[in-house]
Amino acid sequence: MAFFCYHRDRPDSTALRSELLEDHWSYMDRYAALMIARGPTFAGDGTTPTGSVHILGLPDPAAARAFAFDEPNYQAGVYRDVLLRRWRNLLGRTMWDFPGGRTGGNRYLVLGLGAGHAADLDVPPDLPDLIVYGPLLSDDGARWLGTAALVRAADPDEARAVLTPDRYAGIEVHDWAFGGRPS
Repeated sequence: MAFFCYHRDRPDSTALRSELLEDHWSYMDRYAALMIARGPTFAGDGTTPTGSVHILGLPDPAAARAFAFDEPNYQAGVYRDVLLRRWRNLLGRTMWDFPGGRTGGNRYLVLGLGAGHAADLDVPPDLPDLIVYGPLLSDDGARWLGTAALVRAADPDEARAVLTPDRYAGIEVHDWAFGGRPS
């Protein structure tokens, strides 16, 4: 089963994050074969990290919690909080399979937190720039809690438009980049 994990950085933790970069990558190397998508989010300046997204296949919610909370940056206090939800891969691919490649255009994490009845349970038509897309679910997979997408878009407003606005308690849009250890 797949899980969406978004570690949000604590304010003023950039220096500590930099110190722990190799520890973070070494930890993530252990999960590389399970990754569907990964990468940092950034502030409006495009360079200051604000969080870290990981979508990966794990056997159960306990393994997902271990992944999220054993992560070196989490253990050291880089992150202020963690959003961890079961996730369904509606595109059936990884970010590395995205036909648009790793570079070119602006990339965003679009995160809609649910309110009421489930929405956006099908892949939006005519959106070739979806990198990954799927609903956020309860641990047992029975309840819809929101939707998470990684998308290439001209700007944050275009990225936000992949979700139905009035069906969410809120929609967040974050600058995002393909992640992983530099080759």
